[in-house]
Amino acid sequence: MVRFTTRLAPAAGLVALLSCPTVAQAASSNVVVDGTSFALNGENVSYRFHVDNSTGDLISDHFGGIVTGDIPADIVSSINGWVGEPGRVRREFPDQGRGDFRTPAIRVRQTDGYTVSDLQYQSHTVIQGKPELPGLPATFGTGDDVTTLTVRLYDNYSSVAADLSYSIFSKYDAVVRSVNVTNMGKGNITVEALASMSVDFPFEDLDMITLSGDWAREAHPQRRKVQYGTQGVGSSAGYSSHLHNPFLALVDPATTESSGEAWGFSLVYTGSFSVDVEKGSQGFTRALLGLNPNQLSWSLGPGESLTSPECVSVYSNNGIGGMSRMFHRLYRNHLIKSKFATSDRPPLLNSWEGLSFNYNASTIVDLAQESADLGIKLFVLDDGWFGVKYPRDDDNAGLGDWTPNPAKFPHGLASPVDQITGLQAANTSTDLRFGIWVEPEMVNPNSTLYHEHPDWAMHAGSYPRTLQRNQLVLNVALPEVQDFIIDFMTKLLNSADISYIKWDNNRGIHEMPSPSTDHKYMLGMYRVFDTLTTRFPNVLWEGCGSGGGRFDAGVLQYFPQIWASDDTDAMERITIQLGTSLVYPPSAMGAHLSAVPNQQTGRTLPISFRGHVAMMGGSFGLELDPADMPADDKAALPGLIKLAEKVNPLILKGDLYRLSLPEDSNWPAVLFISENGSQAVLFYFQTAPRINNSIPRVRFQGLDSAAMYKVEGKGVYSGATLMNMGLQFPFDTDVGSIVVFLEKE
Repeated sequence: MVRFTTRLAPAAGLVALLSCPTVAQAASSNVVVDGTSFALNGENVSYRFHVDNSTGDLISDHFGGIVTGDIPADIVSSINGWVGEPGRVRREFPDQGRGDFRTPAIRVRQTDGYTVSDLQYQSHTVIQGKPELPGLPATFGTGDDVTTLTVRLYDNYSSVAADLSYSIFSKYDAVVRSVNVTNMGKGNITVEALASMSVDFPFEDLDMITLSGDWAREAHPQRRKVQYGTQGVGSSAGYSSHLHNPFLALVDPATTESSGEAWGFSLVYTGSFSVDVEKGSQGFTRALLGLNPNQLSWSLGPGESLTSPECVSVYSNNGIGGMSRMFHRLYRNHLIKSKFATSDRPPLLNSWEGLSFNYNASTIVDLAQESADLGIKLFVLDDGWFGVKYPRDDDNAGLGDWTPNPAKFPHGLASPVDQITGLQAANTSTDLRFGIWVEPEMVNPNSTLYHEHPDWAMHAGSYPRTLQRNQLVLNVALPEVQDFIIDFMTKLLNSADISYIKWDNNRGIHEMPSPSTDHKYMLGMYRVFDTLTTRFPNVLWEGCGSGGGRFDAGVLQYFPQIWASDDTDAMERITIQLGTSLVYPPSAMGAHLSAVPNQQTGRTLPISFRGHVAMMGGSFGLELDPADMPADDKAALPGLIKLAEKVNPLILKGDLYRLSLPEDSNWPAVLFISENGSQAVLFYFQTAPRINNSIPRVRFQGLDSAAMYKVEGKGVYSGATLMNMGLQFPFDTDVGSIVVFLEKE
């Protein structure tokens, strides 16, 4: 229900002080409006902007810690030189032209070819709750959780309207923004660039943090000083990609994990994206996150609209760790829709690294029995189970032909699945569950599907179709491809007792028929995800993109967990998982204990070390064949599986504290604290030997300083002692790890 609306009244211009918004003039204390001044208030954040009554432009006032009462307006420097007044102020949604030479949030090519815009304030509304975004994943909440302000801008010259949506989740100090652009004119226009969020920071020094890498090297944090000029990251791979993640943090140069100011920005989107940071000539820092302009060129006819993905922004005055915990809580409670968001993640065994393509119905039943004997509760059959005319015996054929291979499964899937789900995990009355791997968005040229529908594969006219991993990308922008995927997945899930799906995607998009195809693909993919997860709510879905190639908030709307990386080397995984945790909750990470020497690095690590790293993810599993393991390692597995199940509730629902980082210390340490603060678990590692050295102390965080804690194997200490002095944990091996439980007394 609309609670408050106003229109711009003529005024003389900027005043020395902006009026203090009052609660009586707005629907909620979380969104306060006074005339054309706007304030969004969280528990520890204020986000404020106003309308410049002389130009109709939106001007940013503050995004940071709580401010109250009147606030001083920025002093605008004299106009000397080439930069006009729009380039000398902090703008809320900068369009192109009129003296602002910085990167715009929107660029529209008008019917006559112009790309100049003049978007001015027209009206606003405030509602309790948060509307859905058409066809896109988005955060959600009731009127008790979130309040939404929508500000309408209008260009009187081109008849283009832009509705800016601001939703404040006050409990999480999170402001969520998106934009809806509508062509109100009579001719066609083209949206060439569109940021979901733009924010101009004051004249001050800032550092930027991004997550970069490549296949098997995802989510490595990169911190650097924001310099004058433009800098940023993005993806043109068609998907969010391994190369850069759709995430940005801006922090004070003195900010650490546990102290200082941090602003985090997370784009809820799975396609190509752009993160742009620009320090302009006046010293303001502008940050923009949105669709990649090189893969947009979105045409709008009269009356048509384009809605951007949403960007979630979080403010923390408790360092980078505080920022991360806000993201984690918000995403667990208000982004992930699955019933499995914070519960029921059974320890699993995936067949891939143990068997690869080399199996049949009897061998997978045997492997499932070995798994159950260890205490595993979910068996997952990976790649290689399908294909009739083009059997999937390697990665050269079969993708697209989702019929069980009769040579491997002469009686179909139902028979071996029934045998597997009839097994019981050791020392429990729990029946083993069955899961299966699929790659629905891909096709091999050696497949019946490709021979029947070569036009369904993504291509650009007569240009060569580039193979990657011997496969092509299906054009999920096409409704017929969407329907094909929904149909075969529905038949597959109805054909046997399947309770888990691993949804893979093993290449980027090299050729598109047009720049706009990428966003159309994403809208089609989201339709497929939404249809299937709604139709099969009791299936646990896991996303995968050659590992972490599609680890993003858009996928998390539908899939409560994502495979973090194809690199299962535990030493590498510490960096990957802690990097991913900058924005994404550990509950969403798939992490497995694999065989040694590791397939990716060739490294051999103790089984306890491998297990302890893996159980820091919400979905703990094994990536091996137990029959090939050394006897001592195999004997250790049941205990590690039980330990993983014991810590799992803390991983799924608890708060994460990164006590020390692998890039900074030989002793990385991570603490998880339960929702009510009564329990905690410490993961502590030594990554290289240290000879003839004293032993460092682990200083805890997030505890109640006045409370007493029973520390497993150490005694009882006050929270103050644990946080300000810490404890020592010695290792007598070159690399080592321990897991320590704390109980609040």
